[in-house]
Amino acid sequence: MGGFASLGISLPLLLAFLINFMILFVLLSKFLYKPVLKMLDERSKKIKESMELAEATKKEYEQAKAEVQRQIEKGRQEGQTIVAQAVQAGERLKGESRDEAAKQAQTIIDRTKAELATERDQLVGSLRKEFVDISIAAAEKVIKETLDKEKHKKLIEETLQQSATLKKS
Repeated sequence: MGGFASLGISLPLLLAFLINFMILFVLLSKFLYKPVLKMLDERSKKIKESMELAEATKKEYEQAKAEVQRQIEKGRQEGQTIVAQAVQAGERLKGESRDEAAKQAQTIIDRTKAELATERDQLVGSLRKEFVDISIAAAEKVIKETLDKEKHKKLIEETLQQSATLKKS
């Protein structure tokens, strides 16, 4: 034991330090190291979970972004389809309007022709009456006597009727 004393180390003091160190080591491991290690493990676990959650969130974000792009593309395609249908409907309506306008114009033309024919027939009738009256007046002046007006009217109308029948044939 002389070797330790020559170094200035006292054996009872060394044993006391070793026992104190062992007690301190046991106390620190039980009350400090284990809780600290447990806390560090929990924190490490939380960080790992947070990283996994962040990665999952990133994947969900990418999926949502891709879905939004698909929805936008789908909406764009639907919009183009709607525009194409609207253009077709517009063309169809334009064609229908054109056809309807042509029908209305033809109806107006037919009605106008009918009105003109009626008016012409009325004018021809009135001209015949006038012609009969003028013919009778001229005949009266030529003959210088009054003829039977009704008889001559009938005779002239028959002649005009025959000439009208001949013209139509």
